[in-house]
Amino acid sequence: QVQLVESGGGLVQAGGSLRLSCAGSGSIFSIMGWYRQAPGKQRELVADITSGGTANYADSVKGRFTISRDNTKNTVYLQMNSLKPEDTAVYYCYADRTTTWNKYAYWGQGTQVTVSS
Repeated sequence: QVQLVESGGGLVQAGGSLRLSCAGSGSIFSIMGWYRQAPGKQRELVADITSGGTANYADSVKGRFTISRDNTKNTVYLQMNSLKPEDTAVYYCYADRTTTWNKYAYWGQGTQVTVSS
């Protein structure tokens, strides 16, 4: 059974930092990443990273957030610096695996990040 377990959310003041972790189990994943959803808004991609280490970022977080991955631990990290109130959201870990014919997507339970002004 595939599981993604997130940790590291919390409350921080604007300008502060947080580090999110997501440990996967039950599969080898192609892409791992983070999405977020603020109240009243759609879920959006924050950053993702391939198993080879190629990272992709939303424009709104470039230069402030860094995604990394430890394939030996099946874990993805999101280092968030210079946080802004608009970064407040529930952050969801995402992972997928691909076979010859299918792509399977998995989600974590979400972790709340709140940035106070």
